[in-house]
Amino acid sequence: MAKLPAATHITLPDLVRLQADARALKLPSARPVRARQSGLRQSRQRGRGMTFAEVRQYQPGDDIRSIDWRVTARRQSPHTKLYEEERERPVLLIADLGPTLFFASTGAYKQVRCAQLTSILAWLALWAGDQVGGLVFNSRELDLLRPARRRKSVLRLLDQLANLQHQPGSPPATGDEPAYRLDTALAEARRVAHTGTRIFIISDFMTVTENTTSLLGALARHNSVSAIRVLDPLESELPVSGRFAVAGPDGPIWFDASNHAFQKAWRDKVASHEQQLADCFRTSGVQAATVMTDQDPAAALRLLLGPGGRIG
Repeated sequence: MAKLPAATHITLPDLVRLQADARALKLPSARPVRARQSGLRQSRQRGRGMTFAEVRQYQPGDDIRSIDWRVTARRQSPHTKLYEEERERPVLLIADLGPTLFFASTGAYKQVRCAQLTSILAWLALWAGDQVGGLVFNSRELDLLRPARRRKSVLRLLDQLANLQHQPGSPPATGDEPAYRLDTALAEARRVAHTGTRIFIISDFMTVTENTTSLLGALARHNSVSAIRVLDPLESELPVSGRFAVAGPDGPIWFDASNHAFQKAWRDKVASHEQQLADCFRTSGVQAATVMTDQDPAAALRLLLGPGGRIG
């Protein structure tokens, strides 16, 4: 498996070449196709298929022919039968390339790891017979690519990932309030994702707000949602000693790692954010995993992807 060098930015040709790493991964297992429909795996979606799945409360847009009248009469509210259909499954990849991802103390910048992880997942989904789409954003732009089962769609997604990264030598401006952030992307994903979509959110989740939990929960209510958090070791634990500089919008910011008060304030800040994220993922019902900036992205995904493409 090719090991990519450390980088602050990754180009489109580099992202295209990641299909070799994706091929080296074991593809998520798929159940045998038993119907003459396109797609390689069996997924639960609205429709009239051969296998009964469940009964749930009627939602606007459901086929009225699927209403279960016995359950409706018993519970005094409309309920619909759901069936499993053999069909290609939409996969939506939400890639965060915001200002907080233009950073790393080791390995590659978080925005590079985000682009790599998104690219590998896109190739895996395409080869599994799924429709692949993406929602890529930074603080100034948000590009949406609706799911489709075409190689051209994956290449367009990779092009978005390359173009929306912050370029070396020009750190992102942080003086103005960003037009786009994680909550904006989640709200847009909810608008475009069809029921049964497999959604991966690749971000550092540094910009979570009090609204993030409800937005994630709304997505996870009718879709399978996984969060892949990209984290740098320095963000979880400081060195025990030494003076270090971190680039900021107004120049380098120096800190003394041997200062006990600074260490305590840092640990308290990290613990508070970790608790906020844990509560957010647990309450919203979203699966979560972490990939470090010093990890090879393909090797990390090998450990995370289980049967059906789920994160374990």
